[in-house]
Amino acid sequence: MTRAKRYQSPELEVQLLREGIIESVHTVHAVVCDSRGRLLSVAGDAETATFIRSALKPFQALAVAASGTLERFGLDDRDLAIMCASHRGHIEQVRQAFHILWKAELEPNQLQCPVPAGGKSPLEHNCSGKHAGMLALCQLHNWPLESYLHRNHPLQVQILATVADLLKMPADEFIGAHDDCGAPTYLMPLNQMAALFAKLSSGDNLEMERIVRAMTHHPELVAGSAAFDTEVMRLTNGEVVSKSGAEGIQCIGRVGQGMGLAIKARDGTKRAKYAVAVHLLKQLGWLSPDVSEELAEKYMVLGEYKRLDVQGDLDLM
Repeated sequence: MTRAKRYQSPELEVQLLREGIIESVHTVHAVVCDSRGRLLSVAGDAETATFIRSALKPFQALAVAASGTLERFGLDDRDLAIMCASHRGHIEQVRQAFHILWKAELEPNQLQCPVPAGGKSPLEHNCSGKHAGMLALCQLHNWPLESYLHRNHPLQVQILATVADLLKMPADEFIGAHDDCGAPTYLMPLNQMAALFAKLSSGDNLEMERIVRAMTHHPELVAGSAAFDTEVMRLTNGEVVSKSGAEGIQCIGRVGQGMGLAIKARDGTKRAKYAVAVHLLKQLGWLSPDVSEELAEKYMVLGEYKRLDVQGDLDLM
């Protein structure tokens, strides 16, 4: 994926208003690209580079879906959805992650994601579905299980090759670091994240189409009740696919249209990225008025006296 002219426009500003008076301010970058990587609109710097964090999960799951792992072990769309999840450790989510291990003849103690604070098992970690999918792919190929998180492990090499191929970039140009769960994540500009989600949602690839279907048909597994990803996919009836990442990352694809939106709140706050996502989805026409109003009520009204207000819009290229 070649880089062209660097595009910048005014950043979006998210104001926390307490009874109409500004109390705090967040600044946010946002980019929209099509599935060919062409920049469609921008607010801020289209090439702001940051770690994609958990918004990478659908593409880590793509390596699993494209390998024959699902067919070999009899896994279904619910299993694929939990592989893409940043879940809350609810019993339904934990059982789904365990289902992957059980079908692939693996054990929970082989997961190398941490046991969350107050938890009893790594299955309760928000990334356990991703790790279970990774182990299943290793089981398919007889790859070592103990070292599956190492960057030079065949599994991680395959995942990076999958992402590099989608972006038409050499794999050795990516800068990696360990995510909080121990798996590699990658530094990339926002326009590349937007392009990835445009490709994911384009309908041009059978495995990616299945991932989108799994996520949008089972949004309760992808995050959880009242979580942004779950609510936006539930309320839009599968018209958008949404995946959050830590430190202010939010990525969204317009299903069937091959358009992707990537958002980065500079200070890493969730409230800023969710407010901007609702604001921009409305501007882009990806939400009906009723859904826009409901999401705004959930994520922009913070109580009786506080609300979030977004200043600025995307500039068309």
